[in-house]
Parts: sequence; structure tokens; C-alpha cells
Amino acid sequence: MDENKLKEILGRLVHVLDEKKAEDIRVIDIRGISVIADFFIVASAGNQNQLLAMQDAVDEEMTKQGQLARSIEGNRNSTWILMDYEDVIVQLFTREDRLFYDLERIWKDGVSVDVSTL
Repeated sequence: MDENKLKEILGRLVHVLDEKKAEDIRVIDIRGISVIADFFIVASAGNQNQLLAMQDAVDEEMTKQGQLARSIEGNRNSTWILMDYEDVIVQLFTREDRLFYDLERIWKDGVSVDVSTL
């Protein structure tokens, strides 16, 4: 996917997550350190209902962008959800699980993207 389209999609995803009141939205550029994707988006939810609303909003936006999930891990009872769209992986957590898994530490070699520039 070209750089402009990718930046547009990242911006749209940050926007839809923000609309669903996602907390602490982070975008991490992992192109230089991994081949599994170009970017991670990580966000937290205050409760499971919000988590599911965030998942639905992301999937709806990506469908509008012509991007279908390669896989979605987690289910309606999960406290985390991983959505793989090939170039972008979206990882949604409850606050507690985000602290437990601490993906920002695991991917600390990635480059944090200022979401206000998207």
C-alpha cells in the first residue's frame, strides 16, 4: 500500500477510535523492525462493551477503505482483541490487560507516531 493511503487509513482509524472514546491511542511504526506489519495501533477501553464498539468501528472503517481483516483474534467475552489488516494491526485492550501485556515495551524499538499529525 502506498504511503499516502496508509497514512490516510491510520488517520481514519485513530479518528474512529477517538469517536468511541478509546483511551491512550498509540500508533507505532514497526517497518524497520518487523515483517508482520507496517504499523501497530494500540488503544484501551474502559469496559468490555466499549471494547466491542471500538472493534466494530475499526472493522467498519477498514471495510469502507477496502481492507478486510486477515484475522481477528478474541471474541465477545475477551478483554483484548487483535485485528490483522496486513499493513496495520489493531490491538484493543481493557485497561488492565493493556498494562499486563505492555506491548509498547515489547515494541519499544518501533517509532512512535504522533497521532495528531495523522
